[in-house]
Amino acid sequence: MNITQKLISSHLVHGDMTPGSEIAIRIDQTLTQDSTGTMAYLQFEAMGIDKVKTKRSVAYIDHNMLQSGAENADDHKYIQTVAARHGIWFSRPGNGICHQVQLERFSIPGQTLLGSDSHTPTCGAAGMLAIGAGGLDVAVAMGGGAYYLTMPKVCHVVLTGELHPMVSAKDVILEVLRRLSVKGGVGKVMEYGGPGVKTLSVPNRATIANMGAELGATTTVFPSDERTREFFSARGRAGQWVRLEADPDAEYDEEIVVDLSSLHPLAAQPHSPDNVTEISNIAGIKVDQVCIGSCTNSSFCDLMRVAGILDGKHVAPNVSLTISPGSRQVLKALALNGALAKLVAAGARILECACGPCIGMGQSPNSGGVSLRTFNRNFEGRSGTADAQVYLVSPET
Repeated sequence: MNITQKLISSHLVHGDMTPGSEIAIRIDQTLTQDSTGTMAYLQFEAMGIDKVKTKRSVAYIDHNMLQSGAENADDHKYIQTVAARHGIWFSRPGNGICHQVQLERFSIPGQTLLGSDSHTPTCGAAGMLAIGAGGLDVAVAMGGGAYYLTMPKVCHVVLTGELHPMVSAKDVILEVLRRLSVKGGVGKVMEYGGPGVKTLSVPNRATIANMGAELGATTTVFPSDERTREFFSARGRAGQWVRLEADPDAEYDEEIVVDLSSLHPLAAQPHSPDNVTEISNIAGIKVDQVCIGSCTNSSFCDLMRVAGILDGKHVAPNVSLTISPGSRQVLKALALNGALAKLVAAGARILECACGPCIGMGQSPNSGGVSLRTFNRNFEGRSGTADAQVYLVSPET
């Protein structure tokens, strides 16, 4: 079996694993965020279940962070009280973006995760079957119910070669989007394999898994291998690591090959993640704003590279640079090793450990402004400025 089939078969409670047929799987973990969580917990309370039935359920506050009125703070207080009453872990404002914190703290290879956010597949980087769903589906899962879905096809993305300096995981997923489009993953799980996978760290893999959502894929899955073991050991969670890899004779419904050594820095141009071109084709465009962060590119590794590039330099007078660390753990590490001071000295604006500008929560560009963002979506108007030109790029770019 391939990794996807192993994950599904070990959690299958209904149906058979024929692509296109209905199946139901058991859910080990759930996550919510405050934009979707309020309704999900109202629905869960209506079920009359005393305690959640999952191995772990986490409620994150990371979206509606601007408290310019009582509404968001009231929602946060409600979610906190529900969490305390029903055995749900509560991640308070400032702890970080749900997908970054879930990957750092709670991901476990071989388990399933259902989240009320479309970028829940980020944890596929650690060998989980992580799926984004509606709030009601998540509420049912918290109550012990199965999650019903159509058995997906499995697309094997074979990585060969190794990335050149200044080419990153963001360029890998942009290349896949360039080839397949924003509809190319519908009804599929994107399963990464091949010798090139071993050259990618878990944070690299997380960037790729995160933007599998932009392909329309059910989820993205990576093996749990020695690189995964390194990630878990570095976080003091070595005991939670298990190996999970495809069998040598595993079969797939589709296959594409990406030679990492052939990739160049890429950008998704306005106004779609699949409108991809090489940076060399658009060099020279005047830039007004740069935003680094989001659940796609806010890891410690990402921001250390940014600090290294900015060290001793200063942001141009006509450019606004914002940086949103993915978690409190990332921000603390940057502060302890001096990288944060380098970012501040370069003229960067340090924002909260939150989604922030990625969801249009502040930092709207100027009228007609060009904004380079390390985010996952650049749909027209999403930035909060109707005529802004938003490009999706790597932190290095």
